[in-house]
Amino acid sequence: MGLANSILLTLIVFSPLLAVLILAFVPRHQGGVIKKIGVLGTLLPLALSLMLFASFNYESSGLQFTETAKWISIPVGLQQSGAIFSFDLGYELGVDGISMPLIVLTAIIATLAAVASWNQKKRLKEYFILFHLLLIGMFGVFASQNLFLFFIFFELTLVPTYFLIGIWGYGEREKAANKFLLYNGIGSAVMLIAFIVLFMYLNTMNMDKIAEILASSGNPASAAMSPEFRFGLFLAIFIAFAIKLPVFPFHTWMLKVHVQAPPAIVMIHSGILLKMGAYGLLRMGIGFFPEQAYQFATWMAVLGIINILYGAVLAFVQKDLKMVMAYSSISHMGIVLLGFAAMNTIGFQGAMFQVISHGFISALLFFLIGMIWERTKTSMIDELGGLAKSMPFASGIMLAGAMASLGLPGMSGFISEFFAFLGLFGQMPILAAIGTLGIVLTAVYLLRAVLKTTFGPTPGRFAGVADAQPMEVVPLVVLLGFIILIGVYPAVLANPLQQTLKTIVPIVTGIGG
Repeated sequence: MGLANSILLTLIVFSPLLAVLILAFVPRHQGGVIKKIGVLGTLLPLALSLMLFASFNYESSGLQFTETAKWISIPVGLQQSGAIFSFDLGYELGVDGISMPLIVLTAIIATLAAVASWNQKKRLKEYFILFHLLLIGMFGVFASQNLFLFFIFFELTLVPTYFLIGIWGYGEREKAANKFLLYNGIGSAVMLIAFIVLFMYLNTMNMDKIAEILASSGNPASAAMSPEFRFGLFLAIFIAFAIKLPVFPFHTWMLKVHVQAPPAIVMIHSGILLKMGAYGLLRMGIGFFPEQAYQFATWMAVLGIINILYGAVLAFVQKDLKMVMAYSSISHMGIVLLGFAAMNTIGFQGAMFQVISHGFISALLFFLIGMIWERTKTSMIDELGGLAKSMPFASGIMLAGAMASLGLPGMSGFISEFFAFLGLFGQMPILAAIGTLGIVLTAVYLLRAVLKTTFGPTPGRFAGVADAQPMEVVPLVVLLGFIILIGVYPAVLANPLQQTLKTIVPIVTGIGG
């Protein structure tokens, strides 16, 4: 057990490779076997992630399960003493109260997305190999404690996602995949430039060391960076992760992806990949440059309000269920920005609650839309209606998911929105009050979409569609279960978050948050 714990993160990150290796030797015509391996291959990282959750020490604010090893050493010149000066990159993994819940979220949604992929019929072998490579990238992003390693895993998520959208998506899948790669490629380029500049000045890629050096006014490397220069670096990191989140006006690529990608990939994209933007913004943007983030807080709040209201208003006029949920994601990511803009413990906690909560809610709703598409071959609201008669169980879960998304008390959406707005009200009451309009609009557009889909007259051709099958019931019940668990017992998330956030907030505010 000691050995397993000492390399637990490596096991989690690379465990999907086992499925990839097995799939490589399975003949492509054995579709049933490939599907079983594709689903079962996600259970090992899920079990290991739950072990991580169970073994996590909630009283500690620092990194846990750390792993360090010498990885790359490149000689770059001779020192005056004659010794060789080398450029060293370490293999550094670790988790704290922010990254651990995200790894567990990734494992849960990945397993359910694999189940949702059961209906795939085309090129199954390639599909599940790319699916598990994507999983390695996502785990690696949240476990990395080194900028170089983080960047490699971040890029690793782009390639499988590009092909999963471009090959297995719907009508305009190639356009959606190209737009995804273009926007995210630009974001990655900006991020890489910021990382290289940080390394050139600080001579380290370790995240903790970077934050420590930048916080030390007595350090020569830190003193060499003027406040203006630091603000430029903060903006570069903010833009890189704002594209991923996405923040208006960098959001258009995400709309295409959510409409054209296959349902299982949209579950992963909206549930996990967008959250990498929030994670990077907190870990590197606010974590490295707290003073600059504090100065930028008002603009962050303004951008958050634009996201909330813009997403909500446009969601209301959409005729396609997928577009309603895509604009809903933009609106809900605005709440994450408001939580960060509060620059206090409550706000940060609300933002991270929203990240996890929206991961479960969006995965649930997109899974349901995928089910409806499989049965009706449409997601247009005007063509649907009365599905509650033939699909009562799925319709009930859909209504529950909508209630969670609009922030019904007792569900995860309420807790996250309450904390984010409470944190902001103490700092910027007027902006917080404007932002709450988004909650009202969320109720309007979600109830309109869900009620038009499930109630009213049933079109004749949909009268006999089947309700959720046993293979579909499991993801629906599990996702709704986690949404209710977080809503009823928020401590399951708050406990690991609080200790880590307490170490960030005093640095940001200088007054202890």
